Amino acid sequence: MKKTLLATAIAGAVALASTSASAATVYNQDGTKLDLYGNLQLVYAYTDSLGGDADGELTDNGSTLGVKGEHKINDDIVGYFKAEFEFNADESKGSNGGVNDGDQTYLGAKGSFGDARIGSWDQLVDDWVQDPLSNNEYFDLSDSSGQILKGDGSSQTREGNKLQYMSPVMSGMQFAVGTNFEGDAESENVTDSNQASFFAGGKYTVGAFSIAAVYDDLGQFDGTAEGTGSTGDIGEQYGLNAQYTVDALRISVKAERFDADDEDADVDYYGIGARYGYGMGDVYGAYQYVDAESNAYQYISADSDAGDGSDHSYNEFNLGVTYNISSAMYTYIEYAQYDRDGDDGDGAAVGIYYGF
Repeated sequence: MKKTLLATAIAGAVALASTSASAATVYNQDGTKLDLYGNLQLVYAYTDSLGGDADGELTDNGSTLGVKGEHKINDDIVGYFKAEFEFNADESKGSNGGVNDGDQTYLGAKGSFGDARIGSWDQLVDDWVQDPLSNNEYFDLSDSSGQILKGDGSSQTREGNKLQYMSPVMSGMQFAVGTNFEGDAESENVTDSNQASFFAGGKYTVGAFSIAAVYDDLGQFDGTAEGTGSTGDIGEQYGLNAQYTVDALRISVKAERFDADDEDADVDYYGIGARYGYGMGDVYGAYQYVDAESNAYQYISADSDAGDGSDHSYNEFNLGVTYNISSAMYTYIEYAQYDRDGDDGDGAAVGIYYGF
């Protein structure tokens, strides 16, 4: 789940619009700029689990330290980079304390030609299709990317080794194309040969309305996995999102599909969400209908009736509200229900965020 500040930008709390907006510039000279930024996030979450009691924990929620920079190559082109690292704020002296993991890290160039980058960051379907509906603090709706991760792919394979070109906005239209590449020498490669995916998307904006579509052939998972006997493709991923913003209200709808190569293993997602800025924060919620075919075992394996040869459908929803304590700090409460057997995954959370 991504823990980023969202619709406060449209709600009027401009100072909280993004962590980068409050970054500290540590160097800015001769066309070169370097910024330091980050956030500290703590949450208490109480979550149900299949076959067990509801459990509560005080934990880190994605605390991040980041650095970004840019320099002027010529009058039209700017080179840039971004590197983010995560740490556990709740147990910083434990074995998992300190800066212990990477997040987004990439470099590129941008100008009137568009934006070209290489490195590791969120998938295009994540940014253009899933996030506008439900990119909450702790509880999100499920999506096709999560289905893929439960099956054959890690987030490292989904988000890393990426090359992408994104066009400038032309008469409201923008497009992006890219690839995820996994060489045969890389440990996270699920096959025994070089693999590369192809993904593409288009977005059109007119006034307060926008619509986006994304396709990913998930080609970095294709082929034969050495030692497993697995053959063929994992499948393909499709997504469509439309959103409308009026004053402090944003409404978003999506249709998303994991088109699995395995027979009767497709999963469809249809959702609607809204976020409203009430002046001192946001109130938000979303509903999603999930239709999983009988062999979508990666998705329904937590259910006691998984593998019974029947299709499964779920009604998911989440609710949340944030309250701005200051221009750099806010708190929130969230609730989520996923309609799983034994209330698996249902829960509530209260947390606090400080960004700089």
